[in-house]
Amino acid sequence: MASKGLRILVPVKRVIDYQIKPRVNKTKTAIETTGVKFSINPFDDIAVEEAIRIKEKKKAPVESIHAISIGPAKSQDILRNCLAKGADTSTLVDAGDKELEPLAVAKVLKKVVEKQRSNLVILGKQAIDDDSNNTGQMLAGLLNWPQATNAAKVEFVGDRVKVTREVDGGEEIVSAPLPLVISTDLRLNQPRYVGLQNLMKAKKKPMEKLKLKDFTDEDLKPRLKVVQVTEPEPRPPGIKVNSVDELVQHLKDAKII
Repeated sequence: MASKGLRILVPVKRVIDYQIKPRVNKTKTAIETTGVKFSINPFDDIAVEEAIRIKEKKKAPVESIHAISIGPAKSQDILRNCLAKGADTSTLVDAGDKELEPLAVAKVLKKVVEKQRSNLVILGKQAIDDDSNNTGQMLAGLLNWPQATNAAKVEFVGDRVKVTREVDGGEEIVSAPLPLVISTDLRLNQPRYVGLQNLMKAKKKPMEKLKLKDFTDEDLKPRLKVVQVTEPEPRPPGIKVNSVDELVQHLKDAKII
């Protein structure tokens, strides 16, 4: 490990709680958000946990853990949650009700990385609302840093970071020096529960508040337009068969075999 300590940046997103079934609004232009519970994106929660474990278990010397969220003002709730878990500082980039595409998010994060002098970015591989799964890759490209996606295990070996990632055929191990972008998968860890006492203490930790207009030198305009949002087609009901012969006949009728 290099003599300099880790300055970890953890981007997090406020999304509809994973236990809530999303509903399309009446105009079919977006998901209904009125009166809906929001929470931290589960993959980002895993990223926060991993950063804290790196610091607690002294896998590598950590100077700071900085959490950042780009979204509505209410996103400060999930940032307080990150601070309660163990993040040192945080930044809220207030985007109002504006939905940013992954490239725009990556451009904003690049500016924050440079400002914070971060040398390790750990973020969820995707957000469960848009499932884009490309913000981390785009950020690595803009920074010209190596990247390790879908991380299931993170280890520090000498001056390199070894990441085990799940692939279709099993596991793949990649190794890279710092600075580095890592995106987290579900099996990396189990995020901890935050108690009320730690949430109260988190109110004393620093939270920088910025506006999206602070990043006007970048092209943050959307490149895609949502034409319509619809519910998925209902799955047809299944049937029961009394014998293998009957099953085979149904498969033939459906031209599956």
